[in-house]
Amino acid sequence: MTESFADRFAVVRQEYGPLVWGLDPSAALLKDWGLADTPDGLDRFADIMLAAAPGTVGLIKPQSAFFERHGWRGVRTLQRLIADARDAGLLVILDIKRGDVGSTNDAYAEAYLGKGAPLAADAITVHPYLGLAAMGAFVSRAAESGSCLLVVTRSSNREGRTIQAAVVAGQARSVEQEVLAEIGRINLGLAPDGIGPVGAVVGPTHMEPELDLAAARCLFLAPGVGVQGATAADVARVFAACADRVMPSASRSLLSAGPDVRRLREGAAALAAEFRTVLAS
Repeated sequence: MTESFADRFAVVRQEYGPLVWGLDPSAALLKDWGLADTPDGLDRFADIMLAAAPGTVGLIKPQSAFFERHGWRGVRTLQRLIADARDAGLLVILDIKRGDVGSTNDAYAEAYLGKGAPLAADAITVHPYLGLAAMGAFVSRAAESGSCLLVVTRSSNREGRTIQAAVVAGQARSVEQEVLAEIGRINLGLAPDGIGPVGAVVGPTHMEPELDLAAARCLFLAPGVGVQGATAADVARVFAACADRVMPSASRSLLSAGPDVRRLREGAAALAAEFRTVLAS
């Protein structure tokens, strides 16, 4: 049987802590690093991160958009980064936020999850606006391949609150509460004795109202650490009921130490150590 993403996360968490290193090579970042905002500059960014991340953290999260904006050469760099990072023992969460219906979702799933996928990652982000029931291909492929589907539930941006906090018609709970409950139902059917292949993206920058996180039987990606305002203490407080299942993510605050590999490693190692302490279980 294929080892689940949850089991693999538990292993890297034990060795390196739960920190996810977000890789967001924006034009501004490449310039700050003294690199050209070109496919060649992007390639150099990938080389630096492949030198800095392995042995420092257990997970990385490339943001696909910053690679896609360079066209086919950017996608080629992303493909190389994913493959080389996984070969180096890192778990790769590809931040792509896909989500559609029918055959389109089938095609997305074939692109990113499981054997033969050209951009095969350990986990991907998706959005639930078209309904979790429309994501059957994503869910089944994640379950079969030991991958993880991370559904945007409570995002770290303020603009998302209008939709996510809206009350579902005929029910007493919000959209985000309903999404989390449905994730729990799916995982109960797929992994009745453990953590299922469908996870949730829950930003700790918006803490009210409280969500029943423990009942979802899932892993959580917690974006927004650092520049967006969330602290390690925020993450520990929000996920107190399931501290061993949260994957806090920091991007710009860590990348600001580049392009020096030593400084990058030191900054990430320090934050990883802080999370190991506050999320000890």
